[in-house]
Amino acid sequence: MLDHYYVRPKTADRIRGLWLGPAIDRYTAWMAERGSAKATVTRNLQALIHFDQFARNRGAMTWADLPALVEPFVDQWMREHGTWCTSTRARQSLRSHPRTPVEQTLRLLIPGFIGTTTRRPVPFQETGPDFFDYLRQERGLRPATLYQYVYHLRVFEAYLRRLGIGAVGEISPALLTTFLMEPGLQGRPLGPDGMQGRGGTLRVFLRYLHRQRILPMDLSRAVPRRRGYRQATLPRAITWAEVERVLAVVDRRTPVGKRDYAILLLLATYGLRAREVASLRLDDIDWPRAQMHVTARKNGHSTIYPLAITVGHALVD
Repeated sequence: MLDHYYVRPKTADRIRGLWLGPAIDRYTAWMAERGSAKATVTRNLQALIHFDQFARNRGAMTWADLPALVEPFVDQWMREHGTWCTSTRARQSLRSHPRTPVEQTLRLLIPGFIGTTTRRPVPFQETGPDFFDYLRQERGLRPATLYQYVYHLRVFEAYLRRLGIGAVGEISPALLTTFLMEPGLQGRPLGPDGMQGRGGTLRVFLRYLHRQRILPMDLSRAVPRRRGYRQATLPRAITWAEVERVLAVVDRRTPVGKRDYAILLLLATYGLRAREVASLRLDDIDWPRAQMHVTARKNGHSTIYPLAITVGHALVD
């Protein structure tokens, strides 16, 4: 798995050649199974490489010697990298950077090792203890998708706790709607993707609770659906300043440039389709009345537009 995270094969071979090389390779595969981001994996691997050097300098001979070296390694890491931290909260956060990957690796190597990092239980573990097994085994979801379920359900669980609701039987359609209107982490309403992910997670979870007869009603139908459209995020139009920048790059000293300039003006001024512009003829221009007759419209329709001065000058040129 190391080859997936490093471009140069020599780098992966160098890591495998370390004393902790087999353990690091196993940890990398474990992180990949969880769907961890590449940046997170490479950052954790750097901490493990430093821990390998630290352990060998301290005379570690077996993996059983490693748990006692975790705290001294973190202290040394802080002396080298944490001098800028002034607040207690920032120092605690920075201490977790080297500690977490080391203790995760030791859990894979040493049976019964727990460490000091806290592992939060999955949300609704008591209410639906087999829900994530259902997602993993019956639905075949990937670790990255399971992580999204954990995130959204953890937010929902905290919301219920804040309202003093201890049983899922007290969930109502009105409560679900209110929860979906809750702001996100930055205090802003959820965007389309966030709303779709949160609503989809709730529907699957509530449907599972009803199937397991934990809920008497299937509340998944009470979760509002947000209709999404393909390419809905594309802007409907560009500004006239952007149009002017496009027109400015056309070389109007050549016949081809004059033609392109006239075509761009027709597109920007009247919103004509490419087919409508291509079918225009000089006879379609009524110069005395300052009108333009567009004949090749959809369904055989035709339209008369007032001829703009700028477009008229471009067509004359």
